[in-house]
Amino acid sequence: MIEDIENLIMIGDRVLLKPMELQNKTGSGLYLPPSVKEKDEVYSGEIIKVGPGYPIPVNEIDSFLHDTNENKNFLPLQVKVGDRALYVRRHQLELEINEERFVVVQQSAILLVFRPNFEVGGEIF
Repeated sequence: MIEDIENLIMIGDRVLLKPMELQNKTGSGLYLPPSVKEKDEVYSGEIIKVGPGYPIPVNEIDSFLHDTNENKNFLPLQVKVGDRALYVRRHQLELEINEERFVVVQQSAILLVFRPNFEVGGEIF
């Protein structure tokens, strides 16, 4: 049984989310079309932890498995801790930690993220 989120280490492109109740409109005002809801159940959640990313091939296969610099041989994920995400439910793995519900998904199951303050070209929006 998992008792502490701090001790969780996400692997590869896995993301830990705290699910939120689904509405037909996202917090940023995006409406979900009925076709999306009918085909796959789409849920939203807050990103709590992210993995290091996609492993980058190196000359010696064992070097990235045992390297002390965790980020050296990984292509980082686009999502960040604190982002709010819309994700496809069928790709989730449910966990219960301290009587709270969490889900783990791969980054590819995330459709979009909402980042309240993001920077583009040096400007903060």
